[in-house]
Formats: sequence, structure tokens, C-alpha cells
Amino acid sequence: MLKFTPTLGATLVMLALSTNALATSPVAAVPPPLQQAAGVSAPVPAFDLEADVQRVLKTFDVPGMAVAIVKDGKVVAANGYGVRKLGEATPVDGHTLFEIASNSKAFTAAALAQLVDDGKLAWDDPVTRHLPDFQMYDSYVTGVMTVRDLLTHRSGLGLGAGDLLWWPTTSFSTDEIIARLRYVKPATSFRNNYAYDNLLYIVAGKIIAQKSGKPWGAVVRERILTPLAMQETTTSVDAMRAGSNYSAPHSKINDKISVVKPMQVENAIGAVGINTSASDIARWMNMLLNEGKLEDGSQIISSKQIGELWTEQTPMRIRTPKPPLAATKPNFAGYGLGFSLRDYRGRKIAMHGGALQGFYSTVLMVPEEKLGIAILTNAENSPAMAALYWRILDQYLNVPASDWITLYAEQEAAAHKEELERQGKESAARAAKSSPSLPLAAYEGEYEDAWYGKVSIRREGRKQIMRFSRTPDLEGELEHFQHDTFIVRWKERNFNADAYVSFALNPDASIERMKMAPVSTETDFSFDFRDLSFSPVAAPKTR
Repeated sequence: MLKFTPTLGATLVMLALSTNALATSPVAAVPPPLQQAAGVSAPVPAFDLEADVQRVLKTFDVPGMAVAIVKDGKVVAANGYGVRKLGEATPVDGHTLFEIASNSKAFTAAALAQLVDDGKLAWDDPVTRHLPDFQMYDSYVTGVMTVRDLLTHRSGLGLGAGDLLWWPTTSFSTDEIIARLRYVKPATSFRNNYAYDNLLYIVAGKIIAQKSGKPWGAVVRERILTPLAMQETTTSVDAMRAGSNYSAPHSKINDKISVVKPMQVENAIGAVGINTSASDIARWMNMLLNEGKLEDGSQIISSKQIGELWTEQTPMRIRTPKPPLAATKPNFAGYGLGFSLRDYRGRKIAMHGGALQGFYSTVLMVPEEKLGIAILTNAENSPAMAALYWRILDQYLNVPASDWITLYAEQEAAAHKEELERQGKESAARAAKSSPSLPLAAYEGEYEDAWYGKVSIRREGRKQIMRFSRTPDLEGELEHFQHDTFIVRWKERNFNADAYVSFALNPDASIERMKMAPVSTETDFSFDFRDLSFSPVAAPKTR
């Protein structure tokens, strides 16, 4: 989804490497190697972009990666590394397309900023002024929510609330998703705290279409991609795959990296939707760092609105990292409009992450240094990207270097080991000899949630199969865990989203409700099982 803070890293062996630079050398324009940081026992390898990326690919087992670096208006690097698809030799180059998922949110924010420049809307307009049918769960929130609120993750919705309306691929239309927002219960009061969401960016995309008289993708192409000469970039997966130079998605299946099918999410445009290359994303970063100006001096977004995008709107909680990563702890953290904001080594950073099935990406800019870094990958591994962008940042900011690649690899391995141990303890503590309160057939039937709709549990041969009615890939077998709790094991094993399915009974032993929760803490938050509350659908009466 995804997503701003991806959770689980993926690993596999790097098979090949290819470089396609827009500069003479990807390393020539960077400062000389720095000395190792105090307290680091082993020497820190000298900075070398190509060597560092190769090391990241191998260490974190990522098949392919594209890296763009811009500095002072120049493209220092727009390179490809590794392969587009595991098992094939075709290399990634600077023009290979990747899905960038939630890094699309910045394009949505920029398109709205252009409408503000045009006087067609204001950031603090009520949403209902532009979408009269818009409705949240709370009528007060419906009336006071502004266009700005759509972009700032302070609506009161919980983390990823409602994402199952589009993730994984569903049959809901964009309009259906927006209409069902009114049934998603808030987790906190309005504007009380930060909680990342996707659905309100879908609403923002709808406003762009409504005010422009054409689809979101057409507006983004006409007003952003074409002026920036981002000719390779597409606004749909189908358009990307109509070409020849695109990357395949990869996920882990039983701890082994595999090619998986792309996630079709055209109903979530505004939150996601952009597919781009290192070459094109470099142009995007340079425009933003140049305060909305193109190379020829023409202004496509006013400097005032660029400043608005990079102004903190919602404070974010600062978490203390493990001691080896202590230097990455910011002094401030917040969300602007389509960008998260923080500091590092005394400089302000505007950045975002993106996650969809098989793709992770990061776009990071240091405005006062006119420095931009984009990392696009065809695997699900956020530590791989973090290790590389801290490495690049240290080099360009001329600060003592750390061996971030080793440090992040160690932290990833330790965290995964800890999660496996937690699951093992949870399984060992279950009441293994307990039985369900009812015959298994009594749990079968249809269940309905207010915002998602229906799921079914049916007997198929000797198995009980759960199916989500509007999500073809959410189909899995139920196995008993303890008492009236089962685990659904999804047929699509790359989801890493097996979930507990728990039933509560009425006094007469009929089923009152069914709830779900992920088994693993590594499950992506867009598998929003926790916000579902299913009630049995009464069977029609027969005469």
C-alpha cells in the first residue's frame, strides 16, 4: 500500500548487475570517502555507489534496484542494478519502470497545489464544497473536514483503516470505496493524532478529477509529467506493462523470494498509481528542489505551494531506535502534504516511502542542500533502502560515515528472529487440546461487515474455506487454533498475512460476531483485519 512505513523485509541472492548512468560517473560528483565513525570496530568501506548498491542487493537479497541522485540541479546518477525479473538476465537500467505506490501521494498533493495556484480551490475548503456526497462516520467530521485534512493523516481513522477495500486487488470501484468511508469507525478524535491512511488520498484524487473535468491520471500527465518530460512514467499498471522495460514484483513465499503477480489497484488512484524510472524521478526531485521551476525557468507549482507541501501539518511520534541505529533518531518528525518531514544532522528532510505487493520505494530530499535521493526496488525490503540512503546522505552531508549496510542487516535479522520466537511462544501457550464450542458446520455461512461487506466460510471437501466476496485473492483454509479461534492460511502465500479468526457466541450458542487479527507483527498494516467486525447473515426463511 502502501505505504509510508513498510514492515517486513524480503531477501534473495542478487543475480546480475547493470548500470546506466546519466552522468559520466555516479561517483565522480560526490565528496571523497570519509573516515569511520567513532566507536565502530571495523573500518567503514569507502563510499562507492556501484559497490554499495551491489553489496545491498547481495546482503538483503533484492533482485533489482534503480537509484537516482540529484545535486544542485544536476543529475548525478540515474542508474539500474540487478535484474528486472528473478530467473531472467534482463538488467534493470535507468529507464526501467517500478511501481512507487505511496510515493504517488506527493503527485496528488502537487496536483492539488496547482489547483490552489489556479484559484479553483483552497486548502481549507470543506471537502463537501467539492464533493457534496462525501461522508465520514461522524457527521461533525464530515462537515469540518478540509482538503488539507485529506492529506495530513489526522482524520481520526486508525492506521490503514479501510484499506481492505482496495488491498489486495478488489472489485470495488473508486466511488464505492469513497462511499463506504461513512461506515469506517474512527479510532481517535478528529485532528487528535497522526495515523497513516490511504482512503482519504483516494478522495483527494477524486477532487482533482472533479475540479479538472478529467481523470486523476490524465491531470497528472498533463500538468506534471508532460512539462517535466517524464515520458516514461505511467499512471496505471496496465500502461506500464504495455511497454517492455518494466520490473516484475517479488515477494517471499516460505522464506524464498519469488516472482508474484502485480497488484492491480486502479481503484486507489490518488493514494497510489505512479510507475516511474530513475531517469524520470530525478526530474521530479529537481523540480521540487528548485521550488516548482523547470530547467527553462517556467513555474509549474508556485514556490509558496512547494513550501506548503513541506510545512509540518501533523506532529508524529518519535520512536527511539535500537542503539546501533541511534544516529538516525530525529529531533522532530511530522507530516506535511504528501511528504513526511524530519531532520538529520541538522538538515530538514522531506521524504516518503511506498509499498505495494512486490515493490518498495523511497524518495528523499534535503532542500537546503539541493540534494535528492530516490531508491526504487522490486522486492519488499525497507532496511535495504534505509541502509543505502543513510550511506548516501552521510557522504553528501560530509559527516562521519557508518556501515549502515551491516547495521541494518543485523537489525533486520534480529527483529525477524524475535518475531518468530514470539509466534512460537504464542503457539506453545495455546490450549492445544481444546475444541470448538460448536460443530464445525455451525461456523459455516455468510458474515457481513459494515464497511467491507461479505465473507463466506464453506466446506469444500475436507477443508473449510474462507473467501472475501470482493477480494479474489483473499481465499484461505481455516485451521483450528484453540477454543473458538481459528487461523486462516491464505492461498496466496506471499501475503505474509495469515490471520486469527475468532467467534463470539450468544447465550443460546448461536454466533454473535466474528473478528480477525494478523498472526504476525510483520504483516503489512493494509491487511486491515483488526477493523473488521462481522455478523452472521441470517439465512432466508423458507415457507
